Amino acid sequence: MNLVALENVLDNTAFALLLVTTLVYWGNLAFAGQATAWGTLGMGLANGTIAALLLARWVEGGYFPLSNLYESLFFLAWGMTAVHLWVERCSRSAWVGAVTAPVALGVTAFAALALPPEMQHSAPLVPALQSNWLMMHVSVMMLGYAALLVGSLLSIAFLVVTRGQAVSLRGSSVGTGAYRVQQVEAPLTWEGAGKTAVLTRQSPPLTPERLTLAETLDNLSYRVIGLGFPLLTVGIISGAVWANEAWGSYWSWDPKETWALITWLVFAAYLHARITRDWQGRRPAILAAVGFGVVWVCYLGVNWLGKGLHSYGWFF
Repeated sequence: MNLVALENVLDNTAFALLLVTTLVYWGNLAFAGQATAWGTLGMGLANGTIAALLLARWVEGGYFPLSNLYESLFFLAWGMTAVHLWVERCSRSAWVGAVTAPVALGVTAFAALALPPEMQHSAPLVPALQSNWLMMHVSVMMLGYAALLVGSLLSIAFLVVTRGQAVSLRGSSVGTGAYRVQQVEAPLTWEGAGKTAVLTRQSPPLTPERLTLAETLDNLSYRVIGLGFPLLTVGIISGAVWANEAWGSYWSWDPKETWALITWLVFAAYLHARITRDWQGRRPAILAAVGFGVVWVCYLGVNWLGKGLHSYGWFF
Protein backbone atom coordinates (compact mmCIF):
# COMPACT_ATOMS: atom_id res chain seq x y z
CA MET A 1 0.00 0.00 0.00
CA ASN A 2 1.47 3.38 -1.01
CA LEU A 3 1.32 6.42 1.27
CA VAL A 4 -1.55 8.09 -0.58
CA ALA A 5 -3.75 5.02 -0.23
CA LEU A 6 -2.73 4.71 3.43
CA GLU A 7 -3.69 8.34 4.04
CA ASN A 8 -7.13 7.73 2.52
CA VAL A 9 -7.66 4.77 4.82
CA LEU A 10 -6.48 6.71 7.86
CA ASP A 11 -8.64 9.80 7.30
CA ASN A 12 -11.76 7.68 6.76
CA THR A 13 -10.90 5.60 9.81
CA ALA A 14 -10.52 8.75 11.91
CA PHE A 15 -13.92 9.96 10.72
CA ALA A 16 -15.57 6.61 11.55
CA LEU A 17 -13.96 6.47 15.00
CA LEU A 18 -15.07 9.99 15.86
CA LEU A 19 -18.59 9.28 14.61
CA VAL A 20 -18.92 6.23 16.85
CA THR A 21 -17.26 8.07 19.75
CA THR A 22 -19.68 10.98 19.43
CA LEU A 23 -22.63 8.59 19.61
CA VAL A 24 -21.08 6.90 22.66
CA TYR A 25 -20.68 10.21 24.49
CA TRP A 26 -24.20 11.30 23.63
CA GLY A 27 -25.48 7.98 24.90
CA ASN A 28 -23.48 8.43 28.10
CA LEU A 29 -24.91 11.91 28.53
CA ALA A 30 -28.48 10.73 28.01
CA PHE A 31 -28.40 7.63 30.17
CA ALA A 32 -25.38 7.62 32.50
CA GLY A 33 -24.12 11.16 32.98
CA GLN A 34 -20.54 9.91 33.20
CA ALA A 35 -18.01 9.14 30.47
CA THR A 36 -17.19 5.50 29.99
CA ALA A 37 -13.97 3.80 28.99
CA TRP A 38 -15.43 3.23 25.51
CA GLY A 39 -15.62 6.94 24.81
CA THR A 40 -12.09 7.52 26.05
CA LEU A 41 -10.86 4.57 23.99
CA GLY A 42 -12.55 5.89 20.86
CA MET A 43 -11.08 9.36 21.31
CA GLY A 44 -7.65 7.89 21.96
CA LEU A 45 -7.81 5.70 18.85
CA ALA A 46 -8.95 8.67 16.77
CA ASN A 47 -6.07 10.75 18.13
CA GLY A 48 -3.58 7.99 17.25
CA THR A 49 -5.08 7.51 13.79
CA ILE A 50 -4.83 11.22 13.00
CA ALA A 51 -1.25 11.25 14.30
CA ALA A 52 -0.42 8.37 11.95
CA LEU A 53 -2.04 10.25 9.07
CA LEU A 54 0.02 13.37 9.76
CA LEU A 55 3.17 11.28 10.04
CA ALA A 56 2.43 9.66 6.67
CA ARG A 57 1.95 13.10 5.13
CA TRP A 58 5.25 14.22 6.66
CA VAL A 59 7.07 11.25 5.11
CA GLU A 60 5.33 11.71 1.75
CA GLY A 61 5.88 15.46 1.43
CA GLY A 62 9.18 15.76 3.25
CA TYR A 63 7.98 18.71 5.36
CA PHE A 64 5.89 19.24 8.47
CA PRO A 65 2.27 18.66 7.33
CA LEU A 66 0.74 22.11 7.82
CA SER A 67 0.93 23.59 4.34
CA ASN A 68 -2.71 23.37 3.20
CA LEU A 69 -6.25 23.31 4.57
CA TYR A 70 -6.55 19.50 4.60
CA GLU A 71 -3.44 19.09 6.73
CA SER A 72 -4.26 21.94 9.08
CA LEU A 73 -7.79 20.65 9.67
CA PHE A 74 -6.49 17.25 10.67
CA PHE A 75 -3.85 18.86 12.86
CA LEU A 76 -6.62 20.87 14.52
CA ALA A 77 -8.66 17.69 15.05
CA TRP A 78 -5.59 15.99 16.52
CA GLY A 79 -5.05 18.93 18.87
CA MET A 80 -8.68 18.93 19.99
CA THR A 81 -8.68 15.20 20.70
CA ALA A 82 -5.38 15.51 22.59
CA VAL A 83 -6.74 18.37 24.74
CA HIS A 84 -9.91 16.37 25.29
CA LEU A 85 -7.96 13.39 26.60
CA TRP A 86 -6.13 15.68 29.02
CA VAL A 87 -9.38 17.27 30.21
CA GLU A 88 -11.04 13.90 30.66
CA ARG A 89 -8.32 12.92 33.11
CA CYS A 90 -9.64 15.73 35.31
CA SER A 91 -13.34 15.02 34.89
CA ARG A 92 -15.32 11.96 33.87
CA SER A 93 -18.40 13.98 33.01
CA ALA A 94 -20.04 12.93 29.75
CA TRP A 95 -20.50 16.62 28.94
CA VAL A 96 -16.80 16.91 28.06
CA GLY A 97 -16.98 14.38 25.25
CA ALA A 98 -20.53 15.33 24.27
CA VAL A 99 -19.39 18.81 23.22
CA THR A 100 -15.85 18.17 21.97
CA ALA A 101 -16.32 14.94 20.01
CA PRO A 102 -18.93 16.29 17.55
CA VAL A 103 -16.80 19.35 16.74
CA ALA A 104 -13.74 17.18 16.15
CA LEU A 105 -15.98 14.95 14.02
CA GLY A 106 -17.15 17.96 12.00
CA VAL A 107 -13.58 19.12 11.39
CA THR A 108 -12.56 15.64 10.25
CA ALA A 109 -15.63 15.23 8.05
CA PHE A 110 -14.99 18.57 6.36
CA ALA A 111 -11.39 17.64 5.62
CA ALA A 112 -12.00 14.04 4.50
CA LEU A 113 -15.36 14.33 2.76
CA ALA A 114 -16.01 17.94 1.76
CA LEU A 115 -12.70 19.18 0.39
CA PRO A 116 -12.10 18.45 -3.31
CA PRO A 117 -9.39 15.87 -4.06
CA GLU A 118 -6.97 18.49 -5.41
CA MET A 119 -7.02 20.22 -2.01
CA GLN A 120 -6.29 16.97 -0.19
CA HIS A 121 -3.17 16.02 -2.11
CA SER A 122 0.28 16.80 -0.82
CA ALA A 123 2.08 19.41 -2.93
CA PRO A 124 5.51 21.09 -2.86
CA LEU A 125 5.77 24.03 -0.49
CA VAL A 126 5.37 27.49 -1.94
CA PRO A 127 8.52 29.63 -1.41
CA ALA A 128 6.98 31.64 1.45
CA LEU A 129 6.50 28.43 3.48
CA GLN A 130 9.97 27.01 2.93
CA SER A 131 11.19 27.98 6.36
CA ASN A 132 11.86 26.35 9.71
CA TRP A 133 9.32 28.81 11.11
CA LEU A 134 6.53 26.75 9.50
CA MET A 135 6.67 24.12 12.23
CA MET A 136 7.18 26.63 15.04
CA HIS A 137 4.57 29.23 14.14
CA VAL A 138 1.76 27.25 12.54
CA SER A 139 1.86 24.27 14.92
CA VAL A 140 1.74 26.50 18.01
CA MET A 141 -1.10 28.57 16.54
CA MET A 142 -3.09 25.44 15.72
CA LEU A 143 -2.57 23.99 19.19
CA GLY A 144 -3.67 27.32 20.62
CA TYR A 145 -6.80 27.22 18.46
CA ALA A 146 -7.51 23.64 19.58
CA ALA A 147 -7.23 24.48 23.28
CA LEU A 148 -9.29 27.66 22.94
CA LEU A 149 -12.02 25.81 21.04
CA VAL A 150 -12.23 23.06 23.66
CA GLY A 151 -12.26 25.61 26.48
CA SER A 152 -14.99 27.60 24.74
CA LEU A 153 -17.05 24.45 24.23
CA LEU A 154 -16.82 23.72 27.95
CA SER A 155 -18.08 27.25 28.65
CA ILE A 156 -20.98 26.64 26.28
CA ALA A 157 -21.72 23.41 28.15
CA PHE A 158 -21.64 25.41 31.39
CA LEU A 159 -24.26 27.80 29.97
CA VAL A 160 -26.47 24.86 28.97
CA VAL A 161 -26.14 23.16 32.35
CA THR A 162 -27.05 26.33 34.28
CA ARG A 163 -30.18 26.68 32.11
CA GLY A 164 -30.36 30.47 31.92
CA GLN A 165 -29.93 31.04 35.64
CA ALA A 166 -27.51 33.62 36.95
CA VAL A 167 -24.76 31.55 38.55
CA SER A 168 -21.80 33.31 40.08
CA LEU A 169 -18.70 31.93 41.75
CA ARG A 170 -17.60 32.98 45.21
CA GLY A 171 -13.90 32.89 45.78
CA SER A 172 -11.02 32.16 43.43
CA SER A 173 -11.78 31.26 39.84
CA VAL A 174 -9.18 28.50 39.96
CA GLY A 175 -10.32 27.07 43.24
CA THR A 176 -13.35 25.03 44.16
CA GLY A 177 -15.39 27.89 45.55
CA ALA A 178 -19.10 27.49 46.17
CA TYR A 179 -21.68 28.62 43.66
CA ARG A 180 -24.64 30.78 44.52
CA VAL A 181 -27.67 30.73 42.26
CA GLN A 182 -29.67 33.87 41.53
CA GLN A 183 -33.01 33.02 39.99
CA VAL A 184 -33.74 34.63 36.64
CA GLU A 185 -37.26 35.90 36.53
CA ALA A 186 -38.89 36.07 33.11
CA PRO A 187 -41.92 38.42 32.98
CA LEU A 188 -45.12 37.18 31.40
CA THR A 189 -47.80 39.65 30.34
CA TRP A 190 -51.50 38.72 30.55
CA GLU A 191 -54.21 40.99 29.24
CA GLY A 192 -57.88 40.75 30.00
CA ALA A 193 -60.93 42.79 31.02
CA GLY A 194 -59.19 46.01 30.07
CA LYS A 195 -56.38 45.39 32.53
CA THR A 196 -52.86 44.20 32.11
CA ALA A 197 -51.31 41.91 34.68
CA VAL A 198 -47.63 41.14 34.81
CA LEU A 199 -46.89 37.65 36.04
CA THR A 200 -43.51 36.33 37.01
CA ARG A 201 -42.16 32.95 35.94
CA GLN A 202 -39.31 31.65 38.08
CA SER A 203 -36.89 29.02 36.83
CA PRO A 204 -36.68 25.90 38.98
CA PRO A 205 -33.59 25.86 41.19
CA LEU A 206 -30.62 23.83 40.09
CA THR A 207 -29.98 20.59 41.90
CA PRO A 208 -26.76 20.17 43.90
CA GLU A 209 -25.56 17.71 41.25
CA ARG A 210 -26.01 20.29 38.50
CA LEU A 211 -24.27 22.93 40.58
CA THR A 212 -21.31 20.59 41.06
CA LEU A 213 -21.26 19.84 37.33
CA ALA A 214 -21.43 23.56 36.53
CA GLU A 215 -18.50 24.23 38.83
CA THR A 216 -16.48 21.45 37.19
CA LEU A 217 -17.17 22.70 33.66
CA ASP A 218 -16.42 26.28 34.67
CA ASN A 219 -13.07 25.40 36.22
CA LEU A 220 -12.09 23.12 33.33
CA SER A 221 -12.95 25.82 30.81
CA TYR A 222 -10.78 28.31 32.68
CA ARG A 223 -7.85 25.90 32.84
CA VAL A 224 -8.02 24.93 29.16
CA ILE A 225 -8.35 28.53 27.96
CA GLY A 226 -5.48 29.36 30.31
CA LEU A 227 -3.45 26.80 28.34
CA GLY A 228 -4.55 27.99 24.91
CA PHE A 229 -3.98 31.70 25.51
CA PRO A 230 -0.18 31.54 26.00
CA LEU A 231 0.06 29.20 23.00
CA LEU A 232 -1.81 31.78 20.93
CA THR A 233 0.48 34.50 22.27
CA VAL A 234 3.63 32.58 21.37
CA GLY A 235 2.16 31.79 17.96
CA ILE A 236 1.46 35.45 17.23
CA ILE A 237 4.93 36.52 18.36
CA SER A 238 6.65 33.81 16.32
CA GLY A 239 4.51 34.78 13.33
CA ALA A 240 5.63 38.39 13.66
CA VAL A 241 9.27 37.32 13.69
CA TRP A 242 8.73 35.11 10.65
CA ALA A 243 6.89 37.92 8.86
CA ASN A 244 9.79 40.28 9.43
CA GLU A 245 12.18 37.66 8.09
CA ALA A 246 10.03 36.91 5.02
CA TRP A 247 8.40 40.25 4.22
CA GLY A 248 10.49 42.82 6.09
CA SER A 249 7.75 43.86 8.50
CA TYR A 250 6.68 42.48 11.87
CA TRP A 251 3.03 43.49 11.42
CA SER A 252 1.16 44.36 8.23
CA TRP A 253 -2.48 44.42 9.43
CA ASP A 254 -3.16 41.50 7.15
CA PRO A 255 -6.73 40.15 7.72
CA LYS A 256 -5.34 37.03 9.39
CA GLU A 257 -3.10 39.12 11.65
CA THR A 258 -5.96 41.44 12.53
CA TRP A 259 -8.28 38.60 13.49
CA ALA A 260 -5.52 36.88 15.45
CA LEU A 261 -5.23 40.09 17.46
CA ILE A 262 -9.02 40.21 17.93
CA THR A 263 -8.96 36.59 19.12
CA TRP A 264 -6.17 37.43 21.55
CA LEU A 265 -8.10 40.40 22.92
CA VAL A 266 -11.32 38.39 23.39
CA PHE A 267 -9.62 35.69 25.44
CA ALA A 268 -7.46 38.23 27.28
CA ALA A 269 -10.75 39.87 28.31
CA TYR A 270 -12.10 36.48 29.40
CA LEU A 271 -9.08 35.75 31.58
CA HIS A 272 -9.20 39.25 33.05
CA ALA A 273 -12.91 38.83 33.77
CA ARG A 274 -12.23 35.60 35.65
CA ILE A 275 -10.13 37.45 38.23
CA THR A 276 -12.69 40.23 38.63
CA ARG A 277 -15.00 39.69 41.59
CA ASP A 278 -18.13 41.03 39.88
CA TRP A 279 -17.52 39.07 36.66
CA GLN A 280 -17.95 35.43 37.53
CA GLY A 281 -20.12 32.58 36.32
CA ARG A 282 -22.26 33.14 33.24
CA ARG A 283 -20.84 36.42 31.96
CA PRO A 284 -17.27 35.16 31.35
CA ALA A 285 -18.79 31.97 29.91
CA ILE A 286 -20.76 34.06 27.41
CA LEU A 287 -17.53 35.86 26.49
CA ALA A 288 -15.81 32.50 25.93
CA ALA A 289 -18.75 31.35 23.79
CA VAL A 290 -18.27 34.46 21.64
CA GLY A 291 -14.60 33.53 21.44
CA PHE A 292 -15.59 30.17 19.93
CA GLY A 293 -16.97 31.98 16.90
CA VAL A 294 -14.07 34.42 16.76
CA VAL A 295 -11.55 31.56 16.57
CA TRP A 296 -13.37 30.09 13.59
CA VAL A 297 -13.45 33.46 11.83
CA CYS A 298 -9.72 33.84 12.44
CA TYR A 299 -8.91 30.31 11.34
CA LEU A 300 -11.24 29.88 8.35
CA GLY A 301 -13.42 32.94 7.84
CA VAL A 302 -10.83 35.41 6.63
CA ASN A 303 -9.50 32.85 4.15
CA TRP A 304 -12.80 32.90 2.26
CA LEU A 305 -11.88 36.43 1.21
CA GLY A 306 -8.91 35.17 -0.77
CA LYS A 307 -6.97 38.29 0.12
CA GLY A 308 -3.93 38.94 2.22
CA LEU A 309 -0.56 37.40 2.85
CA HIS A 310 -2.01 34.26 4.45
CA SER A 311 -4.41 33.23 1.68
CA TYR A 312 -2.14 30.76 -0.13
CA GLY A 313 -2.62 27.05 0.45
CA TRP A 314 -6.17 27.39 1.72
CA PHE A 315 -9.22 28.17 -0.38
CA PHE A 316 -7.70 30.16 -3.20
